[in-house]
Amino acid sequence: MMHAGDWASSVPAWCRVDCRIAIYPGVSAKSAADEIEAKVAEVTNADDFLKKTPPKVIWNGFFSEGYVLEPGSDAESVLQRSHQQATGETLKTAFSGAYLDSRVHSLYDKIPALCYGPLAGNIHGFDEWVSIKSIKRVTVAVALFIAEWCGVEKI
Repeated sequence: MMHAGDWASSVPAWCRVDCRIAIYPGVSAKSAADEIEAKVAEVTNADDFLKKTPPKVIWNGFFSEGYVLEPGSDAESVLQRSHQQATGETLKTAFSGAYLDSRVHSLYDKIPALCYGPLAGNIHGFDEWVSIKSIKRVTVAVALFIAEWCGVEKI
């Protein structure tokens, strides 16, 4: 039987902290990692226990610079027209602090890219959802975009 205060003698054997860190555009991933490692070292050196058992910083997973999709491109104008034609609505823009595949094309391959998709919610959560109706509208808009952007040929 445990008594009040017995829990104080229990100490965890280890602690693991996983973080997902966003980096602002214009900041290199390397410099952000260096800054984080320097702060961990500073805190470690200021603590007697941590000095004896220093934490390890392990980088895993996705590692990339921040990214901004600048508005006003010719491709965006074509997408706005295609969206309007497919949905009858004006295309709305939004900010996302999440990873976007368009960053890979733009940052590393220097290929202009847009990010466009259906209505969805709770992205990457256990209860993520997507509107089937909007998938159909987006498919039409993408087809119209391709037809205007790339052109069509008579068969």
